Amino acid sequence: MPRPRLGLLAALILLPAAALAQEDDRDPTDEERARIEAALQAEGFTAWDDIELDDGLWEVEDAVAADGQDYDLRLDDSLAIVARDPDD
Repeated sequence: MPRPRLGLLAALILLPAAALAQEDDRDPTDEERARIEAALQAEGFTAWDDIELDDGLWEVEDAVAADGQDYDLRLDDSLAIVARDPDD
């Protein structure tokens, strides 16, 4: 029985990882942006700056809470806020 070539085997193993990496570090689609903005508004945020996917989390910069405080936020794929860092 012939042995599989290591290069081909490595490519087959790494291909899904490369496809996943392309999903990270990007801006949201229009549909994603609308869902993220609706989630932010539901949490009481009134404004925000950049939104991007980075390492599997949505990062929202300079999100302004109802009390006027700015936060940098991280949201998981269900759009729950998993980190809220005050912007000083």
